[in-house]
Amino acid sequence: PLSTGPHEVCSLPLLCSQWSMSIWMCICLSECLLTVFLSLSPWLPQLQSHVLSLLSLSLTVKFVNCGQGGLVQFECSNPSDFHIEADGVVYALRPLTASTLRAVPLVIVARDETNQQQWQTQVELLKSALSDLHTLWTLIEIWFPSRQTDSSSVGQLKRMKRDWVIPPINVPENSRGEFPQDLVRIRSDNDKNRSLRYSVTGPGADQPPTGIFIIHPISGELSVMKPLDREHISNFHLRAHAVDLNGNQVESPIDIVINVIDMNDNRPEFIHQIWNGTIPEGSKPGTFVMTVTSVDKDDPKTANGMLRYKIVSQNPESPTSNMFTINNKTGGIITVAAGLDREKVPQYTLIIQATDMEGNPMYGLSNTATAVIKVTDINDNPPEFTAETFFGEVPENRVNVIVANLTVTDKDQPNTPAWNTVYKITGGDPTGRFSVPTDPTTNEGLVTVVKPIDYEISRTYVLTVVAVNEVSLARGIHSPRQSTATVSIRVIDVNESPNFEPNPKLIKLEEGMQPESALTTFTAQDPDRFMQQTIRYTRLSDPANWLRIDPNTGHITTIAVLDRESPYVKDNMYSATFLASDSGIPPASGTGTLQIFLLDINDNAPHVYPQETEMCEKPEPNGFNITALDGDLSPNAGPFAFELANRPSDVRRNWTITRLSGDFAQLSLKIGFLESGIYEIPIIITDSGNLPMSNTSYLRVKVCQCDHNGDCTDQQHIVAAGLGTGAIIAILLCIIILLILVLLFVVWMKRRDKERQAKQLLIDPEDDVRDNILKYDEEGGGEEDQDYDLSQLQQPDTIEPDAIKPVGIRRMDERPLHPEPQYPIRSAAPHPGDIGDFINEGLKAADNDPTAPPYDSLLVFDYEGSGSTAGSLSSLNSSSSGGDQDYDYLNDWGPRFRKLADMYGGSDD
Repeated sequence: PLSTGPHEVCSLPLLCSQWSMSIWMCICLSECLLTVFLSLSPWLPQLQSHVLSLLSLSLTVKFVNCGQGGLVQFECSNPSDFHIEADGVVYALRPLTASTLRAVPLVIVARDETNQQQWQTQVELLKSALSDLHTLWTLIEIWFPSRQTDSSSVGQLKRMKRDWVIPPINVPENSRGEFPQDLVRIRSDNDKNRSLRYSVTGPGADQPPTGIFIIHPISGELSVMKPLDREHISNFHLRAHAVDLNGNQVESPIDIVINVIDMNDNRPEFIHQIWNGTIPEGSKPGTFVMTVTSVDKDDPKTANGMLRYKIVSQNPESPTSNMFTINNKTGGIITVAAGLDREKVPQYTLIIQATDMEGNPMYGLSNTATAVIKVTDINDNPPEFTAETFFGEVPENRVNVIVANLTVTDKDQPNTPAWNTVYKITGGDPTGRFSVPTDPTTNEGLVTVVKPIDYEISRTYVLTVVAVNEVSLARGIHSPRQSTATVSIRVIDVNESPNFEPNPKLIKLEEGMQPESALTTFTAQDPDRFMQQTIRYTRLSDPANWLRIDPNTGHITTIAVLDRESPYVKDNMYSATFLASDSGIPPASGTGTLQIFLLDINDNAPHVYPQETEMCEKPEPNGFNITALDGDLSPNAGPFAFELANRPSDVRRNWTITRLSGDFAQLSLKIGFLESGIYEIPIIITDSGNLPMSNTSYLRVKVCQCDHNGDCTDQQHIVAAGLGTGAIIAILLCIIILLILVLLFVVWMKRRDKERQAKQLLIDPEDDVRDNILKYDEEGGGEEDQDYDLSQLQQPDTIEPDAIKPVGIRRMDERPLHPEPQYPIRSAAPHPGDIGDFINEGLKAADNDPTAPPYDSLLVFDYEGSGSTAGSLSSLNSSSSGGDQDYDYLNDWGPRFRKLADMYGGSDD
């Protein structure tokens, strides 16, 4: 302890391994002085063989706050050569020389984090002390603990001494020295009398990562082979072994811990390069925005890994350049100034810097990131109308029509609740005939008619409309006068349809009212009071055609008897529709419905139901129930009275009727057997009207033979059923059509036979030489006749006369174009005696026919023209050509060519 006056001076020694170096630093707060003394321990000469390595050189700085209680942090001016811990321990990071220390003085700074006061002092190392250390430099030796035993009592167990605790070996990372670099020497006291071999095991030696540490097997020097990286491996746990030449263990293994001292070799890294945050506009100072985070791979327990944040720049610098601040330790960003306005500055960009070494700008490493802060919108701008008054017009009686478009301006962010406008009608519409929905695209107010407007009631409307946002205005902001506007709407008069009052109109009448009876007057009113118009009435719908309306007065009369039982009456109600049209341009019309409730009268006689029934010849039971149907309503209907008619007389003899209730009676057979057939039983039925009506109905009873189940077995009931009129007519039509078809077929067959017989020749086809010749249908001429159109020779009748000659000109020898006269037809097999008669009849017919051509009508040859050079064929005996030919082969062609064979193939005779 030293004293420099009335102030207290403190000291702190530090013991490192087997050697000690002490530095006493005393700080007086009142004078802000720091004095450092460096001296060697008095027992340092005793440890000549265990001199401190400069890599392990350490000294302690003790800061005495004299009772102030503030937290003090230390900083070193030469972090590349020295490192100071939070507890004040200063380490030399590499071998140092006196010249190095003189060139770079060591400055220690103490900073109070509470009030940001700082003090500094300079550490001086005496040259003599450094020279002694340098001359006494040698490796630190680590000895295996000796195995001494306590033999106070023979035969008792031997007590071993407790093993030594080997302090850790500190090795800085990223060393740039020469390798291998010696760290310590492992020794055993047993190597004095015999040779030993040393080895180390563990990660970094013989386990991955291998090759980092090696030990000399004889000298025991432990060395590091490469630079270490604390961020990869922060410490190594090795075990040293000592064995003799035979491999026998001489000493118990000792543990060696090698700590890698951190160096500031890693810059801070932000988790994100761009940070996004939001802040509502108008936020008060101190409002939290967001937190940015950076990480440093260096040791967070040292200054190398202690980060400090700060804002480097702000863009834009509006309204001030310091709108935000950041917590230098946590990275939290808050506002420090008022005036955030999204409409002026929608976004801020901050450059954030993170620096290690607790933010020391001289020794720390830095990195930057960008913080983008968007100013979010609040409803601090109310909507304002672009005009004080808006105008519009609408025709009366029109709904869902947009009358006017209200436009507003709002400086808030579009398409947000603070910008979307809601329009409210606060005056001028007590009956709720208008509404103002919002156009979601343009934010305009659409003044719309939702209820019909009557020009005759009100010609103009003046509405008061207020515009507000979907969310309330921010606190302290009020709606201006521009948020209210008036809308003036003019109503246009149109020609309205006349209205029937009441519509529908209901009247009650008794049915049976006779034609030309007055019913009521059904008139319409024209709502156009300011137009002088007349109204005319017409009948629009009258299903039964019962009514007539006067076109001028609307007076309704009957043109037929009203019948409640008509199919056009539903639930006693008959409806007719009338049309009223005014004389406007264009004319307008309205409809009115007249409903007539018809009261029932007894105008319908009852009749029996069912009208037909079946029973067996021997019925068991011998009766069946009947009822009556009446078109009238009660009391003009049932109860009914049933009785059998007096005629025919066998009705009461064979049948009897018994009343069961007011609406039902039972018809029973008096006799035990009744023959099969159809029986019509007359029954007199009387209703219960005020003037009762009676009717004789005939009940058809079909009596048939029945089986044991009571079902009819014969077909009498089918025959008795008969056929309907429609079925009979259909059958008759089918029969007539069938007869017509048969008749047409017969006529067609007869006509076909006549045509076939007319084409047959008079003689037997087998002996008809001319027929055989005509079958060729072609008589070609000589070479000069080759250009003749043979089609005209073959069928001259098929050629149109107009196509071959002028109209009105006909050859004398041409066949007439009108139908030929009917010549006698030769039978298929004529008798030889009839041939002469047939020829004579044909000649008479030809002579009497004024249109017959001048050639024999029996042999009609096709026209061959005139002037042929082929010569005449009149003489078949001519032998001018072909006389030397053999025509005997004609006999092989059949009977048709036999004549030619005789004529040409015979002798000259």
